[in-house]
Amino acid sequence: MGGGDKCLRDLGGRPILSHIVERARGQVGALALNANGDSSRFSAFGLPVIADTVEGFAGPLAGVLAGLEWAGTPGSTATWVASFASDAPFFPRDLVERMHAAVIREHADMACARSAGQVHPVFGLWPVSLRADLRSAVVDERIYKVDRWTARYRCAVVDFSSEPIDPFFNTNTPDDLEAARRLLAEMID
Repeated sequence: MGGGDKCLRDLGGRPILSHIVERARGQVGALALNANGDSSRFSAFGLPVIADTVEGFAGPLAGVLAGLEWAGTPGSTATWVASFASDAPFFPRDLVERMHAAVIREHADMACARSAGQVHPVFGLWPVSLRADLRSAVVDERIYKVDRWTARYRCAVVDFSSEPIDPFFNTNTPDDLEAARRLLAEMID
C-alpha cells in the first residue's frame, strides 16, 4: 500500500480503523489497539494502544499475546479476548457472539472465523487463561503461525457466509481499497 498503516487509509471519508472500531465496540466490554511504534498516530481513536510484548516480528500471535496479557492484568475480570484484523472493515457485527456460542456448544478452548472455506485466524476468541502458554509458545518455541498454536487446543471454527460479500475481505493493496470503497458505497445505497 506504499507504506504507513493500512488501517489509517480513507474508506468512505474516514479511516478504515474507524469502521473496525465501530463494528468491534458493540461486541466487547473493552477495546484496545495492538500496534508498535509511535502510538500517537492513533490518538484520535481514544483507545489504549498496546505494543507487542515480545521482541522482533512474531506476527499475529504477538498481537494476540499482547491482548491476553493486557486483559490478564491484576484486578481484571476479563476471561476472553476477541481479536479483529484492522484491514477488514466488513466483519460481522455478531462475530464475537457467534464465536462464543460455538465455544460453549462445542466445548472448545477458543474459536476463529471462516468464510468461503478459508479460515481467518486473526478473527478469534481467545481465553485469557492461556496467556502463559502462548508466551511460552512464541518466546521459547518460536511458534509464529496461529494455526500451529491453535492445533494444540479444541478450536471451534465458525462459518460465515461470503455472500453477498465476504465479511473478511481485507484491504491489502490499492486495488483492494478501491474494491472496498465500491462495496461500502453499495452497502450505503
